[in-house]
Parts: sequence; C-alpha cells; structure tokens
Amino acid sequence: MTSRAESTADDGRGQLAALRTRLVPAMPGSALWGWLGPLLVTAFGTILRFYRLSVPHSIVFDETYYVPDAFGILRYGTEHNYVSNRNALLARGNPHIFTHGGEFVVHPPFGKMLIAVGEWLFGLTPFGWRFAVAVVGSLAILLIARITRRMTRSTLLGCTAGLLLALDGLEFVMSRTALLDIFVMFWVLAGFGCLVVDRDVHRARVFEVAARRAAANAATPQPSGWVGRDVAEPLRGIRWWRLAAGVCLGLAMASKWNGLWFVFAFAAMSVLWDLGALRVAGLPGTWLGTVAREPRPREITGPRQSRGSGWRAFLAGLTPAATLLVLPAAVYVASWSGWFAASTGYDRQWAAQHGIHIPVVSALISLFEYHKAMLAFNVGLTSGHPYASKPWTWLVLARPVSYFWQCPTSGTAKCGAPGTKAAEILAIGTPVLWWSAVAALLVCLVWWLTRRDWRAGAVLLGVAAGWLPWFAFAGRTQFYFYSVAFVPYLVIAVTLCLGLVLGPAAASVRRRAAGAALAGVYVLAVLLNFAYLYPILTAQAIPYGDWLSRMWSSGWI
Repeated sequence: MTSRAESTADDGRGQLAALRTRLVPAMPGSALWGWLGPLLVTAFGTILRFYRLSVPHSIVFDETYYVPDAFGILRYGTEHNYVSNRNALLARGNPHIFTHGGEFVVHPPFGKMLIAVGEWLFGLTPFGWRFAVAVVGSLAILLIARITRRMTRSTLLGCTAGLLLALDGLEFVMSRTALLDIFVMFWVLAGFGCLVVDRDVHRARVFEVAARRAAANAATPQPSGWVGRDVAEPLRGIRWWRLAAGVCLGLAMASKWNGLWFVFAFAAMSVLWDLGALRVAGLPGTWLGTVAREPRPREITGPRQSRGSGWRAFLAGLTPAATLLVLPAAVYVASWSGWFAASTGYDRQWAAQHGIHIPVVSALISLFEYHKAMLAFNVGLTSGHPYASKPWTWLVLARPVSYFWQCPTSGTAKCGAPGTKAAEILAIGTPVLWWSAVAALLVCLVWWLTRRDWRAGAVLLGVAAGWLPWFAFAGRTQFYFYSVAFVPYLVIAVTLCLGLVLGPAAASVRRRAAGAALAGVYVLAVLLNFAYLYPILTAQAIPYGDWLSRMWSSGWI
C-alpha cells in the first residue's frame, strides 16, 4: 500500500509538473526549423522589398523631407536647411541642396540617421535612401515569425505570421519608401519581442523559486506565504531582455513621437505579466512593489544576501520603471547626439542667446525649447490634405494614401483614353488581411475577456497603443499610413485565430485536416489579393482600365 507520505509526495510532484506546464510550456518541434522556416519566409519578403527598389527614380511623397534631412545629418551631423528645388536635384544625385543654417524639423533624428546609413553606403540615389527602410521592413518579417512562434509554441503559426506580414500591402509600401513610420513599427516590434522572451525567462525563474519553496516546505514546514531569501535568489538576476526592450522602445520613440504610447503600454504589460507569474506560482507580490523594485516575492525572510558590487549589481537592481520608462527616455536624448555636437542645429544656441551659459544644462534647455516648438507644430497641424483621414476609418481602408501617380500621355490623348497607362504607389493594406483582422480583433477581445489569454491581451494592447491615441487628436491632420505601427499586432491577431481554426494538437486528424484546409485557403486568398494589388503598390505602368479596376472604392482614388 502507498503511505500517506508517498501519496503527498506524488501530489506535490504532480502539482509542480502542472505548474511547470503553465509557467514554462515546452517549445515543440525542431529547433532547426524554428529558425529555418522564418528565415525562408523572410528571404521571400526581402526579395519582394528589394526588387525594383529604385523605382520610381524620383522623390516619393514625404521623401521630400526625410531624404535631405538624412543627407544633412550625414554631412553636418544634424538636419540642415535646403533649397526649394531639392527634389529635382536629388533625383539627379546632385548633393548641392543646402543653404545656410539648421533646419526646423518636427520629428526626432534616429530614423533619419538610419536613412543616412543607406545614403552613405550607396550614394544619393533612390536605392541608397530606401535601403534602410527595406532592411528593417524585411527584418520585421523575421521578428514577427519568431515572436509568434514563441507566443503560440508553433513553428507553423510563426511562419504564417511572417508570411502574412510579408504580404501586407501597407508594410510592403512603407518598406520601399524612405519615411519614418516603418522604423517606429520595427523598433516597437523588437521591444515587444524582447518582452515576450523576458516573460518566458522570468516565468522559468518563478517556477524555480516555487520548486525550491516546495522542497523546503517538504523538509521543514514553513508558515503560509513563506519565501526564504535563498529560495528566491533566482529572481534577483539581471533582466537582460527587458533592458534590451527598453533600448528598442527608446529607439522607436527616437524615430517618431508616436512610439511614446508603446513605451507606457508595454511597461504596464510587463509589470502585469510579472504579477501574473507570481500569482500562478502562489508567491505573494504587489503592483507597487513590482513597479518600484525588481519583481520578487513580497514576503521574504532570513538574512539579507549581498548582491555584490559593480555594474552587474546595478543592472540587477533596476526596476521596471527604470528599464521601461527611464531607459527609453535616456536613449531618446542620446539620439540627439548629433544636434548636441553640432553648433548649427536649429535652436542649438537658444540658451546662450538668452544668457544661459551653464555647461550641459544650457544644451538641455535649448533642446527643451526646441521640443516645445516641435510639440506646438505637431499638435497644431490642421492644414487640409486630399489624402488625410481620421483614425476610425483606418481599419476598413477608407482612405489610403497615394505616394506616386503618373499617367503619361502623348499628343492630344488624355489620361484614361484608350491605350493610356497609369503608374501608382498606393499605400494600402491588403484588404483580405485587414478586413479579416477586424473580426480577429473582436475574437481576441472576447477571448481575453472570457479566458484571460495573455496573447490575446497583448495584441489588443499593441493595436490600442498604436491606434487609439490618434483619436485624442482628431482635429489634427492625420494619415492612414500612421497605422503601420500596429500592423504586426493585426497580423498576430489573425494568426492566433488561424490557430483556433487549426484546432489543438490533440484534436483528431480529421479536425486538424479541415482546419488546415480552411487556414490554407485564407492564406492563399491573402497571397492572391496581394498579387492583384502588386502593380499599384510598386508604380508599375499598367493599362488605365486595369488600374481603375483595382480602385474598389472612390476613397482609394
């Protein structure tokens, strides 16, 4: 017969096994394919993005600002004033575009610094100034594939997410146009991915603490809620992935200010994940304690252990507030290093001109005054634009943005006459993907409300952080392409729903086959829809009637 002690031990091992499954679920499948599959999908997306990258051989849409800004950073260390006919000069590769003085710009410099890298490598050419956006747009495919694989524990779903992002029209166009928004999307996604990995690493540490506490209680019963310092030691390590997330989110904010909303959202998300892990493991913890110090159990007894000294001890003691709020702010300020170093930057001498000559402090005061002017411009921008749209229309693709339009004619023929052709770059998401993403978000909302599934909550938060803040500035001139910042979370939401369609791994073969067929039909529909739109995403000259047939709504013209 089994003794009571043996039965209790068996129960304890069973509880620990269940806790391990919940906190540290295994990653099934081949580790090789976990990398090879996403890399193959990324290679496909990269070829799409780099093919004919130099077309059109001209300045496209807001490249008129960011291409010379990047070249100014390359030449002067900061943005510099340029001549009014710069577009024609840039199209010819003529570098003589600058006048005197620093330029007043309304976006931070890091995205333009990345564009400048391409101009440095490949010259003042369309390929050069679009190189950086194509690189980060392609790498985003690899990121989302790996992130989704980790979130779903499925290489197939990870590769599906990468393929869907590769086939999204908006992400595709933004990966081929030297604008700043693709950098915000990339660095936010990288920060999100770092936090997802940090979640797994931290939950593994929490499980180790729970296992140690169970072993200690089995040897010598302790009061309820007891967690000794030696037992809790695994929680005291450096959160390297969260530090990396802080840097990435800072770089997003240093590319464009709308990255700020993701900083706040993901900082709160990380703290909630930490609290959830402690709760699942039965370890005490509080919201304030988790925010204000390294996340660890609240009730710890026994002699205080030394953390050691030096930089490792400093990093180990950083709080979530420091790594996800203060660190991004520090990275943001550091991105202005070229402006600090140059004497010609706009408002660089503001403090000196107002009698302030304190080293370091005067430069920071000048930067603060510059930011006041930037904020006034960004908030007060209300000028009309034919392609402006309100954020509540973005998900349904009511008003995409035409970046380039050409309808060459000869003689007396007018555009649209028989035999004429049209070429356009229309910044628009793949409709099958975007319209189904609306339904996927609703499914994720119900899923999170009823099951509290962290994955559904995370993608909802990603969409909310990138989309909802624009509602507060409804009077400002806004554009649909701003939504590229939250495209990855739309894709992950759709992929999560495809996982539901596929069914659980333990489902019957018939159920899985039916689910795979439905999911496959959906992915094929997205592929065909992207292929149909491809000519108007890449400025291919096609018969005018073919162009018009792709204008499914008057709002697309």
